[in-house]
Amino acid sequence: MDLLCLFYLVPTLYACFLIWKMLNERRDRECYILDYQCYKPPNDRMLGTEFCGQLIKRTENLGPSEYRFLLKAIVSSGIGEQTYAPRNIFEGREGSPTLRDGIGEMEEFFHDSIGKLLSRAAVSPSEIDLLVVNISMLAALPSLSARIINRYKLRHDVKVYNLTGMGCSASLISLDIVKSVFKTQRNKLALLVTSESLSPNWYSGNDRSMILANCLFRSGGCAILLTNKRSMKDKAMLKLKCLVRTHHGAREEAYGCCIQREDESGRLGFHLGKTLPKAATRAFVDNLRVIAPKILPTRELLRFLFVSLIKKLNKNNTPKVSALGATKSPLNFRTGVDHFCLHTGGKAVIEGIGMSLDLSEYDLEPARMTLHRFGNTSASSLWYVLSYMEAKKRLKKGDTVFMISFGAGFKCNSCLWEVMKDMGDANVWDDCIENYPPDSLANPFMETYGWINQVEDPNTYENIPDFLK
Repeated sequence: MDLLCLFYLVPTLYACFLIWKMLNERRDRECYILDYQCYKPPNDRMLGTEFCGQLIKRTENLGPSEYRFLLKAIVSSGIGEQTYAPRNIFEGREGSPTLRDGIGEMEEFFHDSIGKLLSRAAVSPSEIDLLVVNISMLAALPSLSARIINRYKLRHDVKVYNLTGMGCSASLISLDIVKSVFKTQRNKLALLVTSESLSPNWYSGNDRSMILANCLFRSGGCAILLTNKRSMKDKAMLKLKCLVRTHHGAREEAYGCCIQREDESGRLGFHLGKTLPKAATRAFVDNLRVIAPKILPTRELLRFLFVSLIKKLNKNNTPKVSALGATKSPLNFRTGVDHFCLHTGGKAVIEGIGMSLDLSEYDLEPARMTLHRFGNTSASSLWYVLSYMEAKKRLKKGDTVFMISFGAGFKCNSCLWEVMKDMGDANVWDDCIENYPPDSLANPFMETYGWINQVEDPNTYENIPDFLK
């Protein structure tokens, strides 16, 4: 009898041990954000209305038609007067940048944001196990990640990933790398650094598809501290629930809609093509198709199946089309999401996503205000939007945050976070959050430069403002 009990007991204990081990390892595969720090350049790099006029006027290849195009683009962009640009633009050297300009711009960001982040989190640089850096349009030797390692004296065995060319969606691509490493290695600390170098990428030609980038992109960046240490769970701000990446690079129209290239005169710039809305729509829809079952409750998915069946039977149903060219989603994402953190690619992008997901003005406010205050800071823009939500004390323990980003390639990446504790740090919004949202987002450019629409040659206009003469 004792032998029979032992025969059953040993396999049972072994099975319990395997189950415990599996659950224990699974807990150590989580991805938490301990803290993050967005970058706010100094005020002497702020792009006011008058300076923007001077900057455009000194671009020799622009004429009256380009001036009118730029005025219309800036006025409708949703960008305000407090965004930031690189130092070489204020020094009048945007047309002849040097490698030092690009590296110096990044080192200013590294020194400010990484330093503040590590100090606030009370983490020593020697504790960092993994470093992921994404700066899409600047490749230097040694790499920018190597410069961070040298500056902060990280360990010799730190695992390093240095990404370039990933565009505005690079932040979530970097996050996916961190998540993948955390699945195979326990008790790790990761530093994710995301930004874009604008110093060497100002376009000085007159191709409208390329000068548009000058209107949208602004200086910024973010440093993020992540871990999978169970012992640090109580200190975590956010927990990653799922992440989905969609890449349509195999489609020619998607591949070529956002691309760095030279114009007919050999001037390097960033082309934004007419097929961009269509490419963004397809990537967005495909991404939602994958992530929706992961983040929405079963009852909403069942409702969707029922509604889809009804629509198939009703052939006369005409779907409403959004600004991105997408139809309104039949899924109600609010059933599984509390907050929406949208990429600030532009006013049309925000409105297009809002219409597709049937979001309210409250949902769109963080992205709109971030675009107005900081512009499109490329891959780091999501974290400025998150910071706005935090500064407004919207993020409470147990809430979920849905991030959506787009990038050249063409890519659409999204992820869902769970808020681990009430969040309320103002971060980079500390000096202005009380003023947001403002009574009006009206851009002052039209009032200041609207006269350009009434004249054929600005150089012969008698009432040209003094600061443009």
